[in-house]
Amino acid sequence: MVNAFGKLFSALALVSLAAQQPPAPANLGPDANGNPRRRAVKTGHVSNYDESKVPPYSLPDPLVLANGKPVRDARTWTKERRPELIRTYEAEIFGRTPLRTPKVAWRVTETDPSARHGTAVMKRIAGTIGDGPGAPQIHVTLYTPANASTRVPVILLMNFGGDGAPVAEPPVADDIIARGWGYAVAGYQDVQPDRINAFDRGVIGATNARPPAADEWGTIGAWAWGVSRIIDYFDTDHSVDPKRIALHGHSRLGKTALWASALDDRIAAVYASCSGEMGAALSRRDWGETVDDMAQNFPYWFAGAFQKWSGRWNEMPVDAHMLIALSAPRPVFITGGTADQWADPVGEFLAEVAAGPVYRLLGRKDLGTSTLPQLDTPLVAGDLGWYYHTGPHAATPEDWHVFLQFVEKYFR
Repeated sequence: MVNAFGKLFSALALVSLAAQQPPAPANLGPDANGNPRRRAVKTGHVSNYDESKVPPYSLPDPLVLANGKPVRDARTWTKERRPELIRTYEAEIFGRTPLRTPKVAWRVTETDPSARHGTAVMKRIAGTIGDGPGAPQIHVTLYTPANASTRVPVILLMNFGGDGAPVAEPPVADDIIARGWGYAVAGYQDVQPDRINAFDRGVIGATNARPPAADEWGTIGAWAWGVSRIIDYFDTDHSVDPKRIALHGHSRLGKTALWASALDDRIAAVYASCSGEMGAALSRRDWGETVDDMAQNFPYWFAGAFQKWSGRWNEMPVDAHMLIALSAPRPVFITGGTADQWADPVGEFLAEVAAGPVYRLLGRKDLGTSTLPQLDTPLVAGDLGWYYHTGPHAATPEDWHVFLQFVEKYFR
């Protein structure tokens, strides 16, 4: 089953990549270790995988207000600094969600009380975005334990697929159900197509009759909006505990998971898998994929204003540690893979370390170390979790087992 899941997940990722057709950067071929090397068209920057060439950098302090005032207590973080950072991310990175977006009308289209060999109740749920002709629909499949007598925690996977393409289930589905929890899967392209020049489709097309303004949402913002609309449904489903909803996303959907959690505190825990550049990895480290690559190849993921930061990473008012900290005090679990240096796993770990002061300020536990642990060694004792697996750009079964161990203390 694990092999079948891995093959399906890889196939979905490849289909998604092929469908995007981003502008092609100069492909310089792999380095001696097989890492992809690209030359950014606009700046000429070439991918770096040499620690000796990582430039000195200074991270913006998440606990200092824009006016220079230090943040010394939880109230100042909650009432001043956190909203300030959200506004900055909206204006400069992901864009703001329009004030008026279409309503989503949810309905259960199918129920199977004996799914997964009788262990689970399965519901297929459809959410219609707006009421225009051919209105897009979000399709969610929810599984909860068949023997549950009360509302249960649920792990939501915003996954590759959707818009007619299949959506993979977690490789630990049986384990989730056996623990007395539920899980749900949805395909991100139901919410918004993952390709350039598709702003007339999905929720963005249903919201505006024009392309987004420079400070308005790109597709990551739209996908995050979709996550919140699914949680709206969970709030109405008496099999789901709305206070214990975890969100999983891999790669670009790991970035989405972090941004969705920043915007919606109903998300009780986050699992961001291999989210890389503009996700959990520090931009200022200049390792693997960079801001230049993101701005060039996936401009539609971000606000138009994001383009200004190409070649100016050290001037950005934010970095990945701040995106992680926007979920505080809620738990965040982050993973990377040794064969995925493009996503800079070490930069992800260092971003978690740098988010630690916010968690400590709020009375929570950080990673507990600033030293990168040995490979395949979980760090799950605190409210920030980490796992660096030997292997590829993937949410591996072992990653999932470690995440279940991490989230168990919140889902008991």
